[in-house]
Formats: sequence, structure tokens, C-alpha cells
Amino acid sequence: MCALFVTPPALDWQARELQVRPLSDAEYQGFLATHRQASFLQYPSWSDVKDQWRSERIGWHLSSGEIAGAALVLYRQFPGTRKYFAYLPEGPVADWANPDLDSWLNPLIRHLRQTGAFAVRIGPTPAYRCWDSAILKSATGPGRRVSDVLATEVDPIGTALADRLRSRGWKRCGGENDGDAQPRYVFRVPLKGRSLNDLWSGLNQEWRRNVRKAENSNVRIIVGTAEDLPEFYRLLEITEQRDGFRLGRSLFYYQRQYKVLNAEESGRMRLYLAIHESEVLAAHTMIVAGNRVWYQTGASADHRREVRPSNALQWRMMCDAHALGADEYDMRGVPSTLDPSDRSFGLLRWKLGTGGHVVETLGEWEMPMPGATNHALYRAFQAYLARR
Repeated sequence: MCALFVTPPALDWQARELQVRPLSDAEYQGFLATHRQASFLQYPSWSDVKDQWRSERIGWHLSSGEIAGAALVLYRQFPGTRKYFAYLPEGPVADWANPDLDSWLNPLIRHLRQTGAFAVRIGPTPAYRCWDSAILKSATGPGRRVSDVLATEVDPIGTALADRLRSRGWKRCGGENDGDAQPRYVFRVPLKGRSLNDLWSGLNQEWRRNVRKAENSNVRIIVGTAEDLPEFYRLLEITEQRDGFRLGRSLFYYQRQYKVLNAEESGRMRLYLAIHESEVLAAHTMIVAGNRVWYQTGASADHRREVRPSNALQWRMMCDAHALGADEYDMRGVPSTLDPSDRSFGLLRWKLGTGGHVVETLGEWEMPMPGATNHALYRAFQAYLARR
């Protein structure tokens, strides 16, 4: 069965009113310490990574003063105005199973209006649908997409939440297509309750053969330091040119990310290097937060690919995530195509070999604040982002 995202324990909501107010760093960190499934994008350090946005940490409080939910909010100023676009990446950290959705969203909207926001985007964390690797591998074909295949599992909380958001005027970014800032389709390998032998058996034959090939070729895997980031970035530029994509990140961005994430907690961001005959052939980054581990960005050289450095890197990272006690290893975004002729399908095929599953998240949802001026600014902001 697919390991779908677990929401925080439900509280008794009868006769309880939620209020939103800013949280101190200590209050916010204390809340995250008890809700260890939160995304790394909701940790305070992420606001330091996104240095072109201002930020605040907010909490949903019960009448007793207890914190029931929290969020990192990023604010991007619309050029030439004193108005802001508010963004909660993969947040808030909330009890999405609570049927009284308005008790969460209404105080959020009121708070954001007071801060000068003209629109807000949220990233609800429940899953929507999930597909096992074996089902998707057998369903590939011309013109096929993941959504064409009957899901292995449908999350009832996610399904109900999507309906509730739509009925309240929230719109899914990009419609039913993947038009989010964060990937809507992600690939996750469950770790909880599994031994390393279970993980190894979960790899398909090609993956196991490639990992052994790397070992027999004396590919060494080491954990690098900040000094190795320029080499990682050099390989990333090669990868982008080879695979036809552009992340649009600078070396300075990754250096800042590495610095601020590890300043928050040592080992939060790690850089793994695959070395063969004294040359770095591949480099991948990994992020650790709470009970979850993410493979964030991978890069590799164009030559000596036959020694399979990337397979060796991923196996080592999965083993390290398992040793850390993580519940899952999240390999982040995958394309939604199942057409082998599509250039991007290769990434999905590679990740399917780990034996995990594709999860369609609820995606990101937006709403302009009430008022004609805010609606006009929202339309202008969408056009601005499209031009960028």
C-alpha cells in the first residue's frame, strides 16, 4: 500500500475558535519539533534561502492558547506597490482532516489582509492519489499519462479537501495540470518498518545490477562539504544542457542554501559525491528535516556513465536516510508522462526502478483577497509572473 502523508493528530474542535497571530522563533521551532512530518520548506531556514522574500511565522491558536497549527509565510512585494503576494510553500502545517475548514482559512485570510497581501497561495500537504511502480511500468505507452491509470490508492482526506477548497473559491494553480512552484507529482520510497534487505529487494534488477556495477568499478561515495559545491554546480550545468532543462539557480543560491540550512541544524543539507579514479562523476544533494528525507537535486558528468555513479549515490543516500530513522525517502518531482518517446520520461523510469510510488499531491491553491483592487493586482501579478 502507498504510504500517504500523515496529518497531525486531530484535536477536539467543538466550541473552539482559532486565532492567527505571529509566533516567535522558539514557539515555531517547538511546534515543528512535535510535528516531524512538516516539509523542509516550512522550516525557518527556508526564509533565509528565499532572501528576496520577507517572511513571518504564524500560528493558529485555540482559545486556551494552545498552538493547533503553524506556517512559514513568504511575502513577495508587487513592483511599484505596497502590496504583497503571500506564499505558504507546502504549508500550513495543519490538521487538514478537520471538517471545519473555515476555522483555518478565514483567520488566515484576515491576518494576511492586515499584512497587506493581495493574494495567497497555499500548499496543502495531504496526498490526492498514489500509484505503485509496477502498475505504472506496465501502463507505459504513446500518449499515456499517469492520470490515465487507475490509482492504487485515493486519499479520502485529500479528495474531500480539494472539493472544499473549490467550493470556497480557491483555484488549483495550473488547473488540473502541474502548474505549481513545487512539484505536484513526487516519487516516494517508504522506509518505515522496512529493513535494508527490504529496500534492496525493492530495487528492480536493473538498479541492483547498476549498484553492483558501481561497487565493482570502485566508485566511492563520500559526503562532501561547502567547498565541493562549485564542482556540484559544474556538473549541474552539464546535466541541464544534456537533459534539456534549466533550474535557473546560481552557484551562490546553493551556497546560501547549504549555509543557512546547516546553520539551523548540522547535517540538514548534505552533498554526496560519487568519485571514480579521483574524478567526481556525480553529485546529489539531500535534505533532512524531522522524520523525512528528500533527494533534492542531482548532477552528473557526460562520460563514464557506464560505471553507474548516480545509482550508487542514490543507494547510499537511501541507506543513510534509513539509518537516520526517516519514515520515507522523497525523491521529489517526476513528470506525469508515461510516453517513452517523451524526453522527460527517462527521469520517471529511473525513479520507478527504486520500487517506490508516485504520489499526486493536492498541488498549490491560490485566492485573491476580497476587493476589486486586490483582484486587479492579482491578475496583474499573474501576468507579471508569466512574463518572467
